[in-house]
Amino acid sequence: MFWIGEINNMKAFISWSGGKDTSLAFYRAKNLGKVEIKYLLNMATEDGNRSRSHGIGSDLLRAQAEAIGLSIIQRKTSWKNYEEEFKKAVYNLEKNGIEAGIFGDIDLQEHRDWVERVCKEINIKPILPLWKEKRIKLLNEFIDVGFKAIIVATNSEFLDKDWLGREIDGSFIDDLKALLNVDLCGERGEYHTFVYDGPIFKNTIEFTAGEKVLKDKHWFLKLRKNRRSKFEI
Repeated sequence: MFWIGEINNMKAFISWSGGKDTSLAFYRAKNLGKVEIKYLLNMATEDGNRSRSHGIGSDLLRAQAEAIGLSIIQRKTSWKNYEEEFKKAVYNLEKNGIEAGIFGDIDLQEHRDWVERVCKEINIKPILPLWKEKRIKLLNEFIDVGFKAIIVATNSEFLDKDWLGREIDGSFIDDLKALLNVDLCGERGEYHTFVYDGPIFKNTIEFTAGEKVLKDKHWFLKLRKNRRSKFEI
């Protein structure tokens, strides 16, 4: 784990994407017992309908927050003004006593540099529970502690649409290992996930998977929240 300074008994937000890394970071930070996680912070598209990073619908993100038992703060933004809007959102959280931020980055130095710089500028302690961990260890832990997730987006230069809807499980890991140019955790944006169950949730999030859409060289799986089954492909 990586953090700056003392973090005992601090109130924190988590930078929330709805995917596997942010979920595992939440799980580890919570179990550490040194911070009290109070809010999920998600950066959304300009219309507020979807997560800026993963394309997950806001209704499903709210369902995740409800299942966790926390409030989710969504901030509308473009990529161009992402940092500005992120800072504004955190400034508002600081008024409620937030002193630390939790991030799910693994080892991309430019991501850590951004986190360190921005958190320093807004007087927030950064916590990266997954930092420098081995990919296979993270994936196995994610599965072993009971998280459930599916692939909802892929970079078409690495993975085609057939990967959409696949569960994060042992066979998924084995198939990814056979592709030498793909990061096992998708750290370079090869794929993104939606987590619908796990140890941080009080209930399973039920949804239906719909059409697969190609946009800007990325495949996206449309999901719809429902009350009947876990998911249907």
